[in-house]
Amino acid sequence: MIGAESLVRTLLASGVDTCFANPGTSELYFISALDRVPGMRCVLGLFEGVVTGAADGYARMTGRPAATLLHCGPGLANGLSSLHNARRANSPIVNVVGDTASFHRPLDPALTADTEGFARPVSAWVRTASSAVNLGEDGAVAVQAARTSPGRIATLIVPADISWGEGGHVATPLPVPAAPQAAPGTVKQVAAILRRGEPAVIFLGGKALLAEGLPVASRIAAACGVRLLAQQSNARIQRGQGRVPLECVPYAMALAQRALAGTRHVILAGIHCPVALFAYPNQRGSVCPNDAEVHVLARPEQDAVQALKALAEELHAPAAPAVSLSAPPEPARGPLVREAVGQTLAALIPEEAIVIDEGVSFGAGFYGQTQASAPHDWLQHTGASLGMGLPMAIGAALGAPGRRVIVVQADGSAMYTVQALWTQARERLDVTTLVLANRKYAILAGELANLGGQPGPVSGRLMDLGNPELNWVKIANGMGVEAAQAQDCDELASLLTHSLGRRGPFLIELLI
Repeated sequence: MIGAESLVRTLLASGVDTCFANPGTSELYFISALDRVPGMRCVLGLFEGVVTGAADGYARMTGRPAATLLHCGPGLANGLSSLHNARRANSPIVNVVGDTASFHRPLDPALTADTEGFARPVSAWVRTASSAVNLGEDGAVAVQAARTSPGRIATLIVPADISWGEGGHVATPLPVPAAPQAAPGTVKQVAAILRRGEPAVIFLGGKALLAEGLPVASRIAAACGVRLLAQQSNARIQRGQGRVPLECVPYAMALAQRALAGTRHVILAGIHCPVALFAYPNQRGSVCPNDAEVHVLARPEQDAVQALKALAEELHAPAAPAVSLSAPPEPARGPLVREAVGQTLAALIPEEAIVIDEGVSFGAGFYGQTQASAPHDWLQHTGASLGMGLPMAIGAALGAPGRRVIVVQADGSAMYTVQALWTQARERLDVTTLVLANRKYAILAGELANLGGQPGPVSGRLMDLGNPELNWVKIANGMGVEAAQAQDCDELASLLTHSLGRRGPFLIELLI
C-alpha cells in the first residue's frame, strides 16, 4: 500500500469523512487514492481560502474535523486567512498539504517554501511526514490533535515521494482526549464571589453558548442576579424562540464600556477576557472596567458547561423560568434601511436555520433584531479576517444537511472569496445569500470617523467599490447561482420567501 492510500484510510477510520480540496500535482497520489478508497466526500473549492473557510463552517456545525487538501506552501498561504478565523473559533481542522518530493527539494524548485513556517501561526500541531511507512500514524496523530479541546488546527505536510512510497499501513485511530475539568476549588471561589451580591457579569464562550450550556447559565443568573454576556463575535450561538436570549458586547468601544460600567466582577466561562477589536489613541483596550476583578471559572480548553453545572449546584440554583419572547414583527415595508432589513430578516428566518453573519457595518444590528426569531444558530466572524461568509456556508450546509443556511454578506468582503458561489452551485447546497451592496468599504469610513477624520480624495477612492459597480446578479449567474435584486423591503421579503421554499443556492442583492 502506498503512503497516500494509508493516509486516506486512516483519516476515514478516525472519523474524518469529508475533504475540502484544491489539489495540485504534488497531491495527485492522494486524490488517486480517493478513487480506490470509498467513503470520503470530496468537495472542490476554486480558491484555498474557500477550502479552509468551508472546513471552518463544517467544524462549527458538527464539532468534528474535515480534512483540507492544499497544494504546497503557496496553496496553504492562500488559505491562511480563513484558517486564522478558524483558529479563533476553535474549529477542529486537519490540513493535508502536499510538498515537492524530499529528494527534489534541495534543488530549490519553484514551489519550495517554508511550509511549516506558514502553518505554525494558525496550527496547534504541525508535522512534515518523513516516511510512507509512518504516514498513517502521522494522520492518526493529526486527527487526535485537531480534536483536542477546545478544537484545534493540525497541519500535516506530505512530500510527494512519501505519498507514492510503498509500505504504508492503516493506523489505529487514537482516543480523543477529554476536555479538562474546572477545579472544584475554583467553582467554590466563584460561588463565594457571587454570593456577595456585588454587580457581576458572566461571559460565556465555546459550548456554553449552545443549548446545553445556556439554560444552566440562566439558572445561575436568575439565582444571583448577575448578567450573562457573550463577546462581540462568537463561533456559534443557539438562539431564538424557546432559547435563552443572550446579548453580545457592542462593537463600539464607548458602548461596550458603558454596557459594563459599574461591574465589580467579571467571570469567564470558556472564554478569554474580551477586548476591543482595534486600538484607539488614549483609550484602553479591555471592555472590562479598570476596577473590576476578573475570575476564570473555565478556560477555553476546559469544559465550560460542566463548570457551569457545578457552579449551579454549588449555588443551589433552582430551575430557571421558561423563556418567553415576543414574536418578531412582520416583514417591513418600504426602503432598504438598516432597521427595516433586520426586521424583515427576523420575521422570515425559518426554524433551525443557520445564519452566518458577515454583515460588517450595515448588518451590525441584525443580531439584536433577530433574538426572537424562530430557533436558529448564529455563526459570527471570530477572527476579523474578511471573506468568511460565503465559504463557511458551504461547510455549514454540508455539516447540517436539511437546514437552510442564510448568509448576511457585505459586498466588499464577499469579493475576497466569491469563488465559493461556484461550489455552492456545484454541490446544490441550500444557501440563501443576502449581499448588502453599499458598494463601499463602510467599515473603514466608520473607523476613520472614530479617529476624528473623514475620507479625502485619495482615501475616499480606496474605500469606494464603484466605478465600475459590482453586479451581483451577473456575478452569481456566472457561478451557476440563481439571483435577483431587491430594491425595497417588499421585494426582499418576496425573494427571501421564494429562496427558502426551493432547493439549492440563491443570492439576493440588496441595493442599500
